[in-house]
Amino acid sequence: MTRVVDGSHHSDDPHHSEVALTLDGATPKTLGVLDQGALWANLAVSLLGFSGALLLLNPLGDAPLSLAAALTATAVGSLIGTAMVGLSAIPGTQTGKPAMVLLRGLFGAKLSYIPTVLNIVQMIGWGAFELWVISNGAMAIFGTAVPYAVWVLVAGAITTALTIWPLGAIRLLRRYVTIGVIIAMVWFAVDFLGKAPPQTGGDWTAFAPAVDYVIALSISWVPLAADFARHSRSSRAAFTGVVGGYTLAQIACLGLGVYAVALAGASAVAADSTAVFAPFVAAPLGALFFAILVLRETDQSFANVYSTTVSLQNLMPRVDRRIFSTAIGVLTVAIALAVDVTSYGAFLGVIGAVFVPMFAVLAVDYFLLGGGTRWNTAENAPARWSMLIPWALGFAAYWVTTSTPTVAAWDAIWLPLRDAVRQPWMNGALGGAIVAALVTLLIGLLSRSRGRAAVK
Repeated sequence: MTRVVDGSHHSDDPHHSEVALTLDGATPKTLGVLDQGALWANLAVSLLGFSGALLLLNPLGDAPLSLAAALTATAVGSLIGTAMVGLSAIPGTQTGKPAMVLLRGLFGAKLSYIPTVLNIVQMIGWGAFELWVISNGAMAIFGTAVPYAVWVLVAGAITTALTIWPLGAIRLLRRYVTIGVIIAMVWFAVDFLGKAPPQTGGDWTAFAPAVDYVIALSISWVPLAADFARHSRSSRAAFTGVVGGYTLAQIACLGLGVYAVALAGASAVAADSTAVFAPFVAAPLGALFFAILVLRETDQSFANVYSTTVSLQNLMPRVDRRIFSTAIGVLTVAIALAVDVTSYGAFLGVIGAVFVPMFAVLAVDYFLLGGGTRWNTAENAPARWSMLIPWALGFAAYWVTTSTPTVAAWDAIWLPLRDAVRQPWMNGALGGAIVAALVTLLIGLLSRSRGRAAVK
């Protein structure tokens, strides 16, 4: 049985278990809370997330946190960040639409192309970066016997295959990979706790910037949450899977990273983030269990390439997604081979800041202003120019309140306002989201007031 919403067909058949080839095809609803939880738990465990513990412990560079403060910041930041990701997932479940197509309801069909193009750029960049991470992880195990380029090609081929069968990939994660990752994490935790020196000293001075950093790790997934949540059996399954799976795994990942950095040496990890791999490989059976984590990293590249594919379908809805997946897979491989992707991170941070206030606008309009009952994701959805105002103001607020450096020239633009406004407790992600949400609410209330006046 199928039902029609906004001109597209949604499948109620549980046996229809793979994503349609075009945007106007059926939307299978086959993912339960365990599927979503496994997906998001695996996305939270990142190879370079281990080296990220260095920034968690000392986000300002001169005020190290105590272990208790760092772990608390991880829990608080993860819960705040994943709550935002979870909320952005729910409209995808309810409409059956991927993230960039959802933006037709917020901005109109044509205006939605602006964030879509930005998302495509950042997702391609992150996809190439993940291939670099996977290849360096493999070389930490096998040395230079197998060249970097070969690992990039292998990782790119696996990534592309996963994006062609995305729901099958998620079920594979739940049934097999997640169990292996849990065993590997426990194995390394036992080994590191026995070897690492006691984590003493530090205080709570830099707690707020540490929370800012952890929120940033979580909300980087906001632009693609609906791409996977649209296949959930319920909104509760999507939200619970995101918040529960990602939060628990991120706390475990950063906590393990604290001890990995201690064993590798903070100065070594600061100079080369891949130095954090050494304690993993040096552990008993470390090569075997670290290989599991390296293989699992392909879910990161898979998520980025698949979201690039469905974002492109917002621009060209009737192109077979397998064509997009193959082309993007080849492109990310080429970038990982030819470009120093490590220098791309700051630029991606600038683009990523676009999506925090934007999805705050979406959340207020969809959940609080009744947008969910009239959400128009059709190809001719009319432009909603007023929604650009809170998005722009939220974007500005993000940069005024953040403590995270990106590109020096870009940061210099915001420095005068930041010096005048920012307080140590302020947080860029929350600052941008709150301003965007409040302005959206104000615009919505004013529109309702004018509507009632016109009726009278």
